[in-house]
Amino acid sequence: MDVLVIGAGVVGLAVARALTLRGHGVIVAEATGGIGNGVSSRNSEVIHAGMYYPSGSLRARHCVDGRRMLYAFCESHGVPHAKCGKLIVATDDLEQAKIEGIYEQGLANGVEGLSFLTGEEARALEPNLVCTGAVLSRETGIVDSHALMLALQGDLESAGGAIAFHAPVARIAREGAGWNVHVGGEEPTDLVVDAVVNAAGLGAQALARATDGYPAGRVPKLVLAKGNYFGCLGKPAFSRLIYPAPVDGGLGTHVTLDLSGRMRFGPDVEWIDREEYEVDPRRAQSFYASIRRYWPELPDGALVPDYSGIRPKLTGAGEKAADFMIDGPAEHGLTGLVQLFGIESPGLTASLAIAEDVAARLAASV
Repeated sequence: MDVLVIGAGVVGLAVARALTLRGHGVIVAEATGGIGNGVSSRNSEVIHAGMYYPSGSLRARHCVDGRRMLYAFCESHGVPHAKCGKLIVATDDLEQAKIEGIYEQGLANGVEGLSFLTGEEARALEPNLVCTGAVLSRETGIVDSHALMLALQGDLESAGGAIAFHAPVARIAREGAGWNVHVGGEEPTDLVVDAVVNAAGLGAQALARATDGYPAGRVPKLVLAKGNYFGCLGKPAFSRLIYPAPVDGGLGTHVTLDLSGRMRFGPDVEWIDREEYEVDPRRAQSFYASIRRYWPELPDGALVPDYSGIRPKLTGAGEKAADFMIDGPAEHGLTGLVQLFGIESPGLTASLAIAEDVAARLAASV
């Protein structure tokens, strides 16, 4: 097949790579001038183990499988990463019940390397931590997300695929058994391909509505959940990632580390109605309160605004978190079309498994 993948984030690149390695002719259309300039450039770079998501969901399956694939890919391609582990901590009885549920969910999802620790056992690993109990996840890690995307791009191009930058897709229409894709930009053009994969992240819903013949009722709502991050001045207090019990819309204000050991906190959850990325320094007040539940010794003035990202959610505040939505020909009835909606966390971890899923759905439709 000749396939157009729309979006050069980590998922779009992984999908394009998988299709190219299967012998298909693949072009990635990217609206900006580089790879990973959207959702993929603004995350915590965590490799998730897979214990948070309902058993049998796409998020659970693709996170667990994708994590195993991702570690192998990083090893084989020299992508910087570290399996540093993490502690999910409780500071009261309600949070204790939450993390016990996460532990049981992880076992049900087939997550390896999980242990339930007492507060004393957790503090033996991380002396600066204060908690009543914790779940230790040995398979959680961190990755250089841009190096990962460069490696995916390298495989894609080595196998004959290509990326067209500054190539925003304006509309998609049926043409015979294939698709006519109108690409805007400085040099507008029409491409006729056998298949299209919509991996446009925050723009996926708008693109789906610009796809002739795709049922409007299948396009889910887009809910923007901004996550703010604050850097932390001074020497890192922890050697592992530290996560509190989850909150509505996210996994709580947690400690993440980069590969140089720098410590930062976030993301929080800020429900917004337009795309904007400025970090309000006043949000540090709520960060101090959240963090000091498990690290009371956080010094005053230690937090500085860092960056933010936006999760392309399908559900809003107070609603049950939605699963990934991978809408293929078997679901909507149009051959050669796969729409990806709501690919938020753990999308980076799951990217290689999502790519295999998309490739299989396209193969089954032609």
